[in-house]
Amino acid sequence: MPPLDRCVLRPLLDRHVRERPDKDCVTFENGPRWTYRALRDRVAAVAAGLQRQGVRQGDHVLVWLPNGPEALLVWFAANWLGAVQVPLNISYRGRILEHVLSIADAALMVADAGLLDRLRDVALPDTLRRIAVVGGAPRLVAGLEVIDAAAILQAEGEPEPPERPILPWDTQSMIYTSGTTGPSKGVLCSYMHYTSSGMAFPFVREGDCGLVTLPLFHMGGTGSVYRYLLRGASIVIAESFRTQTFWEVVRRHRITCASLLGAMTSFLVKAPPTPQDRDHTLRALTIVPLTEEAAVFRERFGVEVWTTFNMTEIACAIFSEVNPTRIGGCGRPRPGITARIVDENDCEVPVGTVGELALRSDIPWSMNHGYHRNPEATARAWRNGWFHTGDAFRRDEAGEFFFVDRMKDAIRRRGENISSFEVEAEICAYPLVREAAVVAVPSEFAEDEVLAVVAPIPGAQIDPVALIEFLAPRLPHFMVPRYLRILPELPKTLTAKVEKHLLRAEGLGPDTWDRDKAGIRLRRERLGGETG
Repeated sequence: MPPLDRCVLRPLLDRHVRERPDKDCVTFENGPRWTYRALRDRVAAVAAGLQRQGVRQGDHVLVWLPNGPEALLVWFAANWLGAVQVPLNISYRGRILEHVLSIADAALMVADAGLLDRLRDVALPDTLRRIAVVGGAPRLVAGLEVIDAAAILQAEGEPEPPERPILPWDTQSMIYTSGTTGPSKGVLCSYMHYTSSGMAFPFVREGDCGLVTLPLFHMGGTGSVYRYLLRGASIVIAESFRTQTFWEVVRRHRITCASLLGAMTSFLVKAPPTPQDRDHTLRALTIVPLTEEAAVFRERFGVEVWTTFNMTEIACAIFSEVNPTRIGGCGRPRPGITARIVDENDCEVPVGTVGELALRSDIPWSMNHGYHRNPEATARAWRNGWFHTGDAFRRDEAGEFFFVDRMKDAIRRRGENISSFEVEAEICAYPLVREAAVVAVPSEFAEDEVLAVVAPIPGAQIDPVALIEFLAPRLPHFMVPRYLRILPELPKTLTAKVEKHLLRAEGLGPDTWDRDKAGIRLRRERLGGETG
């Protein structure tokens, strides 16, 4: 177990102030820049503001904000008090939003003004009492006290110390899963979990400047921030990934390290070559998953490439060597991790055989410690003392692990995990739909696209455009299906379960309707407008 000042955020920041007070810590692409000393002082003051709103050690604080200074400050300030940050996806709405709020157990939410209207359409939990609004005038929300977040973000002074020391096994964040086999679950992530994940990256050094383009409501974003913070490096946080400006940001901020998802890699590789392709400071990055385009990226841009296997519940348990070449490879278990590929009875399968990846660590608390208020799911995932990933893998004779497929009905589209369960629930709310199944089909870029197969109620005809118009305000943009097939009835087993494997195998056929070809393109909402 590492010393507190190598793991827990509050003593970690204090150590950095002693050792590198005037070094740049974090820069926002379109916002402020803070040294380690300035960040520490601002975090402590915001913590005092949270404390004046009643936040105490162990409390949960909901954070519903886009990437920016406010999201980072509220996260760090909650941890400064020993409280738990609970970030929400800013695309959530409707039933999905209602569910994650219901299990948050938070009395205070800090939210962007542009998101408040979505709260009018959901039942709010009794535990939630107050909303602090960022970026706009507070508006009434039934049953809640609404305040201006300036009372927190512009606070001064130092908070009272926590009742007891904050320890490595305390919960730092609760990060929601995408709900791959049912409603989203709140993953409990300790400081040791974040530390194990951050220290797994062998190429990150104190002198690096890391670029974070993933959202601070995902482990991909929060884990990236903590990775650089642990080493006393510098961090640049962008609002989001944008192909057109990626290399401009790298050059302007002298970025040395980054992470790319498969679709991001594809977008950058398929951009027209320029004379400046190798005129940059980027030294090393992870590409997940490892596709054929990773080698093209490495050769074209002259960057070290690494890959890993990660999910919210684990801590980059499998990591590659530099410049891996075998498509689908994830590497080998990093030091301290034991990995097995098992059958349905948790018996290890022979080399080369596909099974479920199960993991454990020799350091306590270095992976998730359960799902909040869901002991049944926790017991299932951690059965026999191993964390079961729900993902199909195989291992070769040399000990390298290869991702094969998702054993759950999960879909991953452009970096976002999508729950087929939740998409199906919204489709089935459409009055003319009798039943629906949602499956992944290959994307032309990387990862997946969403195919919905629906059966109408007797005598009805489903208009694809009308169905999409029904779904668009009810789902995050990335969950709305691109493809639609309409069948008289879905294929089922004798026990009335939909045979999704048949729908996946059939994939896209001549009867498939394509939303993109129909000219209906949904975009990620930018608060205060839309992004292109």
